[in-house]
Amino acid sequence: MGYNVEQKIKKDAKIAVLMGGPSSEAEVSRRSGKNVFKALQNLGYKNAELIEVTENIAEVLKEKNIEIVYNAMHGKYGEDGCIQGMLEVMQIPYTGCGVLASSVCMNKEYTKNILKGAGIPLIKSVLVRKDEDYKDKIKDLKYPFMLKPVSEGSSIGMYKVNNPEEMAECFKKSAQCGQDVMVEEYIEGKSVTVGVLENGADLFATEILEFRTKTEWYDYEAKYTAGITKFILPAELSSQMTEKVKKIAIDSFKACACRGVSRVDFLVTDDIPYVLEINTSPGMTDLSDLPAQSKAMGIDYDTLVQIILNGAGLNK
Repeated sequence: MGYNVEQKIKKDAKIAVLMGGPSSEAEVSRRSGKNVFKALQNLGYKNAELIEVTENIAEVLKEKNIEIVYNAMHGKYGEDGCIQGMLEVMQIPYTGCGVLASSVCMNKEYTKNILKGAGIPLIKSVLVRKDEDYKDKIKDLKYPFMLKPVSEGSSIGMYKVNNPEEMAECFKKSAQCGQDVMVEEYIEGKSVTVGVLENGADLFATEILEFRTKTEWYDYEAKYTAGITKFILPAELSSQMTEKVKKIAIDSFKACACRGVSRVDFLVTDDIPYVLEINTSPGMTDLSDLPAQSKAMGIDYDTLVQIILNGAGLNK
């Protein structure tokens, strides 16, 4: 089954694919950027350029008279509202979410606060400041925990802890990311993720992807090493749960004012789909979730890039 998408961006537009930057996810971003650039060439955008982000990026974009930015950055500066704010000031349309949604969704605690107000199912957690004594904060939680730096992606700085001894050791490591730490109860269940795309007036969820890893949980190694994770598409969920997950993904997208594209991660257990986080700049590598989810519903990689590109400017 194919998916027809109108090319709304003129073919001779000067498009910059931004990648890399000063982020712990820079290497993944470069892999995403190279794939996106190739897709833009396949689509006929001959004036597209692949640009590594440095502190002089505003000068580079101005010198090259860039008209549209395809944001393939992940993590700090690229996914947290920083690059979005710069592009707003420069009045250059860009893909993906705007300043507000990017900054909110990059912070797991702020995301949860907004989703809680929207009635979205969430796993019990607390935020612990990086220089704070966590013992009193976690007294109402039950081991095991997942430790998550509040504004990192790609599972960087995440640890599963089973007891107070492991907690003492791993909290220090997690806080070394320079951020506050979310302490979340560990729950066993099905790990699934679903993309949300905006194609003109059509806002829809992709197929749901379930992943089963050889590692204990979906860590950095499992995400970016071939053969460690088994992908199940579509996820082995009942039809009722499938529709429920897709609806909650779209509701979460709307609640956080996302635009263009996002990916919502879930843990499904006891017939409850808990939202873990929202990724406003999903990976576009060969092993990334969003391209696989889209392909399963008839949207090939180049078409997916076209859909995301068409959304440039929606984030105003």
